[in-house]
Amino acid sequence: MDVELNMTFITLDGYVAVEKYRYLYFLIMLIFYILIICCNSVIVFLILIHQNLHEPMYIFIAALLINSVLFSTTVYPKILIDSLSESQIISYPACLFQVFVFYSVAASDFLLLAAMSYDRYVSICKPLQYPTIMRKTTVKVFLCLAWFLPALLVASGIVLNANEKRCDFSLMGFFCNGSFIKFYCVISEQQSVYGLVLLLITVLLPLIFILFTYTRIFMISYQSSRDVRRKAAQTCLPHLIVLISFTCFCAFDVILPQMKFNFPKTVRLIMSLQVVVYTPLFNPIIYGLKMKEIYKHLKRLFCHGKLK
Repeated sequence: MDVELNMTFITLDGYVAVEKYRYLYFLIMLIFYILIICCNSVIVFLILIHQNLHEPMYIFIAALLINSVLFSTTVYPKILIDSLSESQIISYPACLFQVFVFYSVAASDFLLLAAMSYDRYVSICKPLQYPTIMRKTTVKVFLCLAWFLPALLVASGIVLNANEKRCDFSLMGFFCNGSFIKFYCVISEQQSVYGLVLLLITVLLPLIFILFTYTRIFMISYQSSRDVRRKAAQTCLPHLIVLISFTCFCAFDVILPQMKFNFPKTVRLIMSLQVVVYTPLFNPIIYGLKMKEIYKHLKRLFCHGKLK
């Protein structure tokens, strides 16, 4: 019976002294979860109800924040349950579902950031053509590609691995991420190639496109008037901050499972916490404070209309 249980459940071994600090774990993660839901939801709500925010750039921002809520809702309830449980385990199908959401959302974020960079490129470098290029149909196509293409590709990769023989049933973390690949006894050449193709389509190509578009924006704005340079700085800087931070965390998630060095559990816990806390909480704060129009509506919302 114990053998069968071990074959169908994964032990989440990323917690540190959970028996001693279980209520502290629960309280801290509950606060973070509430903050993430509230911060992201407020920005999305403002974008939905205000007509002047119904522009492609703000729609892509809303989609990015919805992704943060989706990811957090997949991870945080399980963390809250585990922090109060005697054993921290997750079923194999549930673990695969967390992996699916984690990588689908991450890939979707890269594609949304690429769409934002293209929107800024057209707005700043081809302002007269902007209304004809960034039409509602174009925005809908970008959103569909950003949400459904990564989901399809990631789901296909998980299906390839789902029935592979597993030799490890312990995960050094408190949710299922890139470390899940260590479950399997052997990684086939087919799986490795598919993983590289997935990385190329959903991460490397969008990243190259983003770098190209922002390089073009800064080159053109540097040769233009001060107003153009100010507009480029105001609208592109928040996207670049989000891109750099998000890329660093994604690189960390890919590299860490491949490293042979065994980090102390406390260090791994802190690094894993940054993935589930920093990006979902950081994005709405950056867009709320740095995007001028969103910031205006936030002030009106919380200052009861005192802002003129």
